[in-house]
Amino acid sequence: MAARYPHDSAAYTQGLFWADSVLFESTGKYGHSEVRRVDLTSGRVLARHALAPDRFGEGLALVGGRLYQLTWKEGVAYVYDPATLALVDSLRYPGDGWGLTTDGKQLIMSDGSDSLRFLEPSTFHVERVVHARYNDQPIQKLNELEWVAGEVLANVYETNWIVRIDPRTGTVRETIDFEDLYPKRAGYAEVMNGISLGPDGKQLLLTGKMWPALFEVRLKSPSDTIRR
Repeated sequence: MAARYPHDSAAYTQGLFWADSVLFESTGKYGHSEVRRVDLTSGRVLARHALAPDRFGEGLALVGGRLYQLTWKEGVAYVYDPATLALVDSLRYPGDGWGLTTDGKQLIMSDGSDSLRFLEPSTFHVERVVHARYNDQPIQKLNELEWVAGEVLANVYETNWIVRIDPRTGTVRETIDFEDLYPKRAGYAEVMNGISLGPDGKQLLLTGKMWPALFEVRLKSPSDTIRR
């Protein structure tokens, strides 16, 4: 672990990424869901936009100058101005919304299964789907996502695992166990969830639902070098 930063322990983290010199974060739970701009060093929320009480926030990604936030069961994605968090549009999609990231052109979405949907951002049209496989077995409950060095990193819900997925084939190239990242968790802290590249593009920022801390880590092996 390279560093530890404060994190809002009331934040039910669903989406996380670094851009514009701040962390963007999506939080969940009905009546508590928001999209936020957060100062990394202090954990202070710089700006926030609350969702309606009947909307459960999920994954978050920025592409083409627009900020996209999924909802869990409501089948709607909200689109914001990333500078002001003003709502500018909404889009519909079928099924659950879980994690969201981007390769810089397409959005990549998880839905709690082994599927990754590759979406056209302006319409949410599904352009292709890949299924995550590890040792020829499906990896279910793909959750929060981050695009790193041409791969998709995904939290596996209700575990301490992050998997590296080949976006072309769905093959899981590696599984990484972060059980030792936060072993003595506060009683209210829930599952690990939240992956972002750090400001220098060489570290990962990791957190969880209602965790009071956010951790900066560097993966160890030479093949694990993190780059944009």
